[in-house]
Amino acid sequence: MRRWVWLSLLGLALAASGVRVIQVEGGRLSGDLRYGPWTFEGEVRGRVKDLEIRSSKATLTAPKGKTMQEAEGEREARFEGGVVVRRGRVEARGPVLVYREKTGEGELLGPARMRQEPKPGEDPVEVEASRMTFQVDTDTSSSENAILKSGNQEGRAAFVYYEEEKGLAVFTDSKEVVLTRKRKDGDLVIRAKEVRSLTGPKKLIATGGVRLQDGDLVTTGESLYYDDTTGEAIVLGRPAVSENKKEGFRLSGNTLQHNVNRHQVRVYGKEFRLPVGEFRKLGEK
Repeated sequence: MRRWVWLSLLGLALAASGVRVIQVEGGRLSGDLRYGPWTFEGEVRGRVKDLEIRSSKATLTAPKGKTMQEAEGEREARFEGGVVVRRGRVEARGPVLVYREKTGEGELLGPARMRQEPKPGEDPVEVEASRMTFQVDTDTSSSENAILKSGNQEGRAAFVYYEEEKGLAVFTDSKEVVLTRKRKDGDLVIRAKEVRSLTGPKKLIATGGVRLQDGDLVTTGESLYYDDTTGEAIVLGRPAVSENKKEGFRLSGNTLQHNVNRHQVRVYGKEFRLPVGEFRKLGEK
């Protein structure tokens, strides 16, 4: 493996063939050049694969007893002071980011914010979280205690996994995931243990016991599929139940079709299975 170190008044850049090895450059360099740690101060830039990091300070550290070059693939980089992370259409900001070469993960400590610019005809995706983790081996990130917004929809959960190119958001929470669709005649609220949403086509599936609240009309079941472009929700249960206690309405069946635009529910007479294949995470079978 060819390794090289280039030193100038502006700083130092490190490159190696390993895709998880980070390059840091810019600013003023200080520290032990052989064993480190190296500290960069000023306009600092970091890059690993397609992930770019900018900050006002960075510290690159090797395990004790190893030189900075010997430790390639085992080092840790800490960026602080107005950290900005960019990859493709995604930009995230936070006070501190810690990148570990061994895991290929960049941990952005919060409060952290992320925004993905939309493709034509789609809405931007915005995430607020207490902490975010970016994977360099894939285009995925995960957020803790997160709120994800896209168009008129907002999701809240303890944990949100997101695939940037596919636009797949997976919300999980030991208590409940809450998704809200903002609208003038009252918000539509979906509650479940897990929700998987495709932010581009605006489709989702919810599992683990679901509750769909459409004003005074509430439909509950085991799982549901929802297409925001049609306003149709298919709710499965044993049985699924829809009620409007204010109007004395109650309907039950193995599968119910709930139109949230017309606020109407009927028994769905066809066989229906959740299209789980569309919502699989990267590498999931």
